[in-house]
Order: sequence, then C-alpha cells, then structure tokens
Amino acid sequence: MTVTPLGIPRRLLEFTLDGEQVRAPEGSTILDACRAAGKDVPTLCQGDTLTPKNACRVCVVEVEGSRTLAPACSRQAEAGMQVRTDTERARHSRKIVLELLASSVDMSTTPEVAEWIKEYEAKPDRFGPDAARVDEEPRIDNDLYVRDYDKCILCYKCVDACGDQWQNTFAISVTGRGFDARIAVEHDAPLTDSACVYCGNCIEVCPTGALSFKSEFDMRAAGTWDESAQTETTTVCAYCGVGCNLTLHVQDNEIVKVTSPHDNPVTHGNLCIKGRFGYQHVQNRD
Repeated sequence: MTVTPLGIPRRLLEFTLDGEQVRAPEGSTILDACRAAGKDVPTLCQGDTLTPKNACRVCVVEVEGSRTLAPACSRQAEAGMQVRTDTERARHSRKIVLELLASSVDMSTTPEVAEWIKEYEAKPDRFGPDAARVDEEPRIDNDLYVRDYDKCILCYKCVDACGDQWQNTFAISVTGRGFDARIAVEHDAPLTDSACVYCGNCIEVCPTGALSFKSEFDMRAAGTWDESAQTETTTVCAYCGVGCNLTLHVQDNEIVKVTSPHDNPVTHGNLCIKGRFGYQHVQNRD
C-alpha cells in the first residue's frame, strides 16, 4: 500500500484567470495555476525542482494593475488578482523573445520550441545573416557528457543545480558580462580540470540540450537518436543503500541515458556519477 504524506494544508486562493474564477493553494505561482487549469503557458528557464530565475521571459502574462508583464513562473498567485495569459501584449512579448533566442543560439534540440515559434508566428531569420550568434564548437573533454554552448540560453538552471540548490559543488558559474556572458568552469578550463563530480544533475535540468550525455550526442551526430523508439523503465539504483530511482532510456536493447523521476522523494531528479553514468556493465555481453 502506498502512503501519501498529507503535509500541512494550504489555504486556497481565488482569482480570475482568463475570465474564469480559479482556485490555487496559497504559495502557488501563476504558472502552477495555469497548468492546473490546463492552460499552456510556454517556459524554458523554469524547473520543477529549482527556484525560478526569471531568465528566459517566455512565460510572461498580463496582470491587471501591473505596469509590466509578469513572469508567471515566479509571480505568486494572489487572492482577487486578474490574470490574462493570451493577450496581444503577452503574445507579442513571447514572439520577440523566441525570435531573439532562436536567432542567436541553436534551438534544434529544445523540446516544443518549434511549435511555439509557429504558434506565435515568430520569425528568427528576420534579423538577417549578420545577427550575432554564439557559434561555439561543442566541448568534448570527457567520456560522459558534452557541453554545447551554441545551444545555451543562459537560463542558469545548471548553475543552480550544481550550486546551493542541489549539489553544492559550485563547479560551474557565469563568466563575462553582457553579450560576453557564458556558462563556464573556473578559468574556463576543461571539465576534467574543474571541481565537477560528474553527477550529471546539470544535464537533468538543461532545457535546450546544451548539456547532454555523450551517448546522446554521438547518436544524434550519427543520425540514430530516436526518442520515439525508446522505452523508459524506472528501477532502483543498486550501487548503495540510499534507494535512488533510475529511469533507464533504452533504444535497440541498449541503455542510451539515465534520468531520475523529479517527484521521487529520495532523489528529486538528482543522482551521483554512479547512478547517472554507471550503466556500461549492463551492456557488456562478454
């Protein structure tokens, strides 16, 4: 029998969302309420295991009485507030943000972005061939994962996952300012010379594929990566007694990557190097 912890009950707030009265638990964000109501509000930098950074600005909505558009991922719902998610102003803002992002970085491996670009009629190519792009070659300096900063949107999720919100390794941070800002390790050194412990929790939260498994990167390069052909099986890691849950992604009878359920009370999506990358012995047919 599964026992669900009840926790402390939270008072329900009532407010207006796109003309309809909705209720949300006290402390919920507008984005939480939108998802509970079945409204699709796009977001890139928001992560369900991290504190919002308000970096991508794709989830902005219009709140009556507010001078500026509000980021739905961090703006808490308040009793009596009136929120509109699909106004011309909000849609125009999302369109511009998507155009700026897609014109400066490679978003080919970012889930749902192609659909959002079509929905909001964004035209990233309107800035012309001279638009400033990151244009960095993938950094492959270890056998476990690849850093492809040509796909990085500076959402800070990897920094938070490596820092005080989860791993507390502080191996990666933001270097530079303004247009020169980049995600990097200390002194921009190879990953093997950094404080990285290869937990891969940064990969878990990366929304664009800027950080990816070496196995996934190689298969994409070879044209063999096919998520539709993959199965997912959740099991328990056998390396120690903590009880971390692993989700094995299998394609053609081979494990191609390992993730962890975000709603698991033990891991919350986080793993160590053994849980994340220590599956090669399973493939050994000798």
